[in-house]
Amino acid sequence: MNRWPSSTASWTRFVAKAVVKSRVEAGAPDSRTQLKIVLVSPRNPLNIGAAARAMSNFGFTELRLVNPYEVAFREARSAVKAQAVLEQAREFSTIGEAVADCSLVVGTTAIGHRALEHPMRRLELGGKLVARKMASSPVAILFGSEKFGLSNEDMSHCHWLTRIPSREEHASMNLGQAVAICLYEIIRNPAAARVVPENKRPADAAHLERVTEMLETILDHSGYVHPRVEGSTRMKIRRLVRRLQLNAHDSEVWLGMLRQILWKLEKSNDTLDKT
Repeated sequence: MNRWPSSTASWTRFVAKAVVKSRVEAGAPDSRTQLKIVLVSPRNPLNIGAAARAMSNFGFTELRLVNPYEVAFREARSAVKAQAVLEQAREFSTIGEAVADCSLVVGTTAIGHRALEHPMRRLELGGKLVARKMASSPVAILFGSEKFGLSNEDMSHCHWLTRIPSREEHASMNLGQAVAICLYEIIRNPAAARVVPENKRPADAAHLERVTEMLETILDHSGYVHPRVEGSTRMKIRRLVRRLQLNAHDSEVWLGMLRQILWKLEKSNDTLDKT
């Protein structure tokens, strides 16, 4: 049962949340421009390229680099179909400058043995929170350098942290892979994965009976049907065929296969009779 807001202010908040939710669930195209992927001191050109490619895969374009190794930034080449992301990437000297326009800053970490002073959210929840915030304002996700990750100083710019639930014995991930997993979790929409029923005409009773009779004949030829339980076996076969829920096209395919099997059986029997 829905509980409607009782005041004008509450109603305004209710409507605003509904609009944001609908934009997130609909995958509003402009919301992806709100997300800024920030690589802090990246060292490997392959990782920079892989991060750009992951962004292009999922429809994100805002790549920002903080104090990158100049050679790595200049030599990044593994961004298949993502050259535009690299060409438009912006370089900053500090994290503060890179996230100045963002209302939410999220850091990524593998935790390890360090003590954290920030709220920690697993990516399953963190991704949803980022997606909701993106619908209304800019968000930055920080990824640390391949060698050291984010420092405590880097994390001081964050509102909260998120982590990919990798196994404890090998928690750290490749930078490009980490970016890809985070972006996937942000755009993931379970509702879109629901199975859509096929719009095919179901087989009618006459078709199913033909399949049943053909299968019974084949089983008779093969010796599967025992005379003592012939009646119950035929009922089981009839029920089995109907549980398959065949559509009209598939029932014709099954009939074709069964006819071929029956023809082979009868041919083999004829050969045996002549010998």
